[in-house]
Amino acid sequence: MNEEFASQDDNLLTVEQAIANLQSEDLGLRMYAAWWLGRFRVDDPTAIDILIAALNDEDDRTEIGGYPLRRNAARALGKLGDRRAVPALIEALACSDFYVREAAAQALEMLGDLSGVPTLLGLLQNQIPGTLPAPEPPYLVQPFDAILEALGGLGATETLSQVRPFLDHEVPRIQYAAARAMYQLTANPHEASQYGDRLIQALSVNELQLRRTALADLGAIGYLAAAKPIAETLAENSLKLISLKGLLEKQLELSPLPNLSAGAIEVMALMDQLL
Repeated sequence: MNEEFASQDDNLLTVEQAIANLQSEDLGLRMYAAWWLGRFRVDDPTAIDILIAALNDEDDRTEIGGYPLRRNAARALGKLGDRRAVPALIEALACSDFYVREAAAQALEMLGDLSGVPTLLGLLQNQIPGTLPAPEPPYLVQPFDAILEALGGLGATETLSQVRPFLDHEVPRIQYAAARAMYQLTANPHEASQYGDRLIQALSVNELQLRRTALADLGAIGYLAAAKPIAETLAENSLKLISLKGLLEKQLELSPLPNLSAGAIEVMALMDQLL
């Protein structure tokens, strides 16, 4: 659906029209408006309020019980950065729709609010009643990868013992999400590097989609040792550049401009070679 949205002429819509469409009886217009407001990072209190209300929408529901508008609203709220949405997003973690829970977890990570950690942990342990599994293979009971990434991104170090078992999950992308989170949550640099190295190893697996996932995870943690392996991965240059951008941003955090660390210079050189 979002790819379809992206192909439309977005310049024809104004903020006022998007807000009006979000309250329309036309569910297609509402879906598109929610996506549009997040896509263009519209900083408008009225838009935030209506998106929060959309997290409880009952009108847009699929035959198998999904809530597409709620999904788009959660994604948009994460991008818009207003923490007034946090309580509603925490409530959305109990939605029966697997993809609403996934979007809410991702949004809470974007907002950087730790108040959602206990509920995220409950979701990780599948302790929230009334939720349904993913409607397609591998039929996961919870969006474990999104939850693990949120706990890691939020720096929820108290969840280390609950995250660790997912390193051995049967689904590879969830293993990668656990390694990503463990890297972010582990205080000991030597131990953390072991999790970064696991993600580097994933760059050599046979399945392209898994290599893409590992690229995203390495970019998210900014693991400098992965710079050259990222550049050499058999994947699209565009994805490799995005991953390397994450490494570069981490290096700039550690050594802000105008000073450039040796690591930043290395990453920039590799990016130049891919352009």
